[in-house]
Amino acid sequence: MTLLRVAMLAAALCLASCTSEQPSVAGQADVVDTPAALNTVFNEYFERALELNPLRATAIGDYRYNDRLANSIGPEYRAADRQLDEESLARLLEIDRELLSRQDQLSYDMFKLNRELSLEGSRFPGHLQPMNQFGSMVTFFVQLGSGKSLHPFKTVKDYDDWLARIDDFVIYTNQAIDNMKEGMAEGVVRPRILMEKVMPQLQSQIVDTAEDSGFYTPISNMPEDFNDEDRERLTAAYKNSIENKIIPAYERLNNFIADDYMGGTRESVGLYDLPNGNDWYAFNVKLITTTDLTPEEIHQIGLDEVNRIHDDMHGVMEEVGFEGDLHEFFEFLNTDDQFYFDEPAELIQGYRDMSDRITELSKSLFDVSPKTGFEVRRIEPFREKSAAGGQYQTGTPDGSRPGIFYANAYDIKSRPIWAMESLFLHEAIPGHHFQRSLQVENENLPGFRRFGGYTAYTEGWGLYAESLGKELGVYTDPYQYFGALNAELWRAIRLVVDTGIHAKQWSRQDVLDFMYANSAVKEARAVAEAERFMAIPGQALAYKIGQLKIREIRDNAEARLGDKFDVKDFHTQILMDGPMPLSMLEDKIDLWVNE
Repeated sequence: MTLLRVAMLAAALCLASCTSEQPSVAGQADVVDTPAALNTVFNEYFERALELNPLRATAIGDYRYNDRLANSIGPEYRAADRQLDEESLARLLEIDRELLSRQDQLSYDMFKLNRELSLEGSRFPGHLQPMNQFGSMVTFFVQLGSGKSLHPFKTVKDYDDWLARIDDFVIYTNQAIDNMKEGMAEGVVRPRILMEKVMPQLQSQIVDTAEDSGFYTPISNMPEDFNDEDRERLTAAYKNSIENKIIPAYERLNNFIADDYMGGTRESVGLYDLPNGNDWYAFNVKLITTTDLTPEEIHQIGLDEVNRIHDDMHGVMEEVGFEGDLHEFFEFLNTDDQFYFDEPAELIQGYRDMSDRITELSKSLFDVSPKTGFEVRRIEPFREKSAAGGQYQTGTPDGSRPGIFYANAYDIKSRPIWAMESLFLHEAIPGHHFQRSLQVENENLPGFRRFGGYTAYTEGWGLYAESLGKELGVYTDPYQYFGALNAELWRAIRLVVDTGIHAKQWSRQDVLDFMYANSAVKEARAVAEAERFMAIPGQALAYKIGQLKIREIRDNAEARLGDKFDVKDFHTQILMDGPMPLSMLEDKIDLWVNE
């Protein structure tokens, strides 16, 4: 997905302590009413936000708005979104924070921060760059219509809802063209290299007949219990919509980009080169890391971490008896056939085979685990060339749709076996699947907290989960441990190159050269990752900054508690309240240690 407005919502602390800390003041009615007023603000915001963002509602299993697709880049939507933020913030500020419990004050502070950041972010014209190769509504719509993603295709209503969403998609694509025209006039355009990667994605959807389209899959897989009348009606309606609405929409986008937009794209790749670009990037850094770190400070952290991890890698080289330098070891790992599968299906099955083993091992470090199941799926061919190595999609709270770990099998000889265990720990167990599923399953949390997130917390947890491999009993193969180090190294490299691109005016080749010089990366992944950083400025910073803070918090807790430290309890404390800004997480664990 593109770097749209990040949903900055977080989790409350345990209800028992919430009710035990009511302040003792005169006017007891005010004490009782103040938490109720706070919850009213939260709940009404959440409900209005779902109606405004119907796809978000679908994602959490709320299907009331499944016949809609928001024109989220249009002026009416952006005005309504801003109005909701302003009204909700004004109502929040009418509540006396001092009359709230400690935990409600935390919730108050997070909600206030969320609204303020959202309003601040509206200064920057992200809507004028609605497409990139890494992910956008235009490419995500293909997943949605496949019958294997968020939108359900189980009932006749589900099928009719999708037809309505197609109409809204056409509106969105026309808006995207209008916005890109405006962006060209204002000098807010994508790098040319990224839009060149968008073209094949669009062209893959321009087919001769409906039956040739992936959007026809729900018709091919129509439930057997549909009656003949509905089957005939839906088949005709889908054929008409695909051939006369969807395919022409992709054709218009393709032709506009090829004939008009491409000529206005830029050779530079950093955000610095756009109007107000330095401030824009600084805001992204603050939003995504939930810290006050500057791009320069983050760049140096990355360089220091690269050097530290290189030292650990030399230890693996000694363990396996490799004679040569680190670059020769990288070359060995990149070229020796023992480290690669021959077929994509072998890679996907390899991830599936890890599930039961790592689930059992996780019990040594975790007292909590989600009820929601998860599946491993291959990233679809139409988007795999530009996709990351792995992605996680959260399941629904009721378990009707499992969490999904999408693994990239494109160019199978660039997907080393030694990288698999660390990626599984990050995306599945005990990484994103644990954290996100436990969050949405927690019915004690208000809705906006259950389904919100902070990227530094979420991705920081994923990378921290990778670091638990040896404690879990994984990484018994030294090459798999090297894979974990390489994955961590990659996140450190991201700190260097993301800030390099957007704050230090690095070129695309500068980024690739740094990657090749410092990691065991092959060209396919290096190019995809480099262009990812260009497409979504700042997002790549979340992983290492979040992991470093979680590890720092744990080290501090262990030092202070000594023999009383219980790693299972610590992990429960980190996960039980869902995502929050890193400073608030640190304060929360500090309080837990004190108590």
